[in-house]
Amino acid sequence: MAKKFVQENHYSGTMPATRLAIGLYSKASRFVDEQLVGVLAFSVPVQEAAVPAWLDGISPRAGIEIGRLVLVDSVPANGETFMLGRAFRHLRATLPEVEGVLSYCDPVERTDERGQVVKRGHLGTIYKAHNGRLVGRSSARTLVLSRDGRCVNERALSKIRRGEQGADYATRQLVDQGAPKRMPFEDGDAYVRRALSEGGFRRMRHPGNHVFAWRISPTCEVRSTRPRPTPTAAERRG
Repeated sequence: MAKKFVQENHYSGTMPATRLAIGLYSKASRFVDEQLVGVLAFSVPVQEAAVPAWLDGISPRAGIEIGRLVLVDSVPANGETFMLGRAFRHLRATLPEVEGVLSYCDPVERTDERGQVVKRGHLGTIYKAHNGRLVGRSSARTLVLSRDGRCVNERALSKIRRGEQGADYATRQLVDQGAPKRMPFEDGDAYVRRALSEGGFRRMRHPGNHVFAWRISPTCEVRSTRPRPTPTAAERRG
């Protein structure tokens, strides 16, 4: 249920590898069934090095990420903070081995090929409201965007290039984002080059996401290993 909800309501259309998914339900009256209106997914960090880099003193397995936080528009404005509080309570009870939580907040607005906004930039207001500590910024990088503004997963491209496990699924994802189909016996690296050139993809320089952290265990220290992020001109404007 959580995966289906996220795929239908998150701009990326994807669900990360998740260790615990929390659902927010709404019941308009006692005469109607409750409806799923939000999902928070505590996911496996994309890179093992991220957890010890931002959460001092714990192993990668003892850290977790907020991989998705998705609510429908009908949820009141304080719904995100309410859900964070309840979700952290469930996290402590369900996964007591987790000592720290990370979350990445993308401050950059995303548009499709026509210039229509598909994702607004966020500075982490809801995380600050839930006592998240802004500890730094992830590395700047270049994103590959599809025509509809979705970000192409670099790890998926690497799987295709190298013919690794999961390459077939990654290829289907790339085709879904507008790439041409892979030809029989086409080399993985050659296919990625052709797909990105023929599929209407574009590149965008990204300054890096804001990183927020929470300490769950008293033995875990939240630290800032990088300079405090400097807002870009676009972020300062709003």
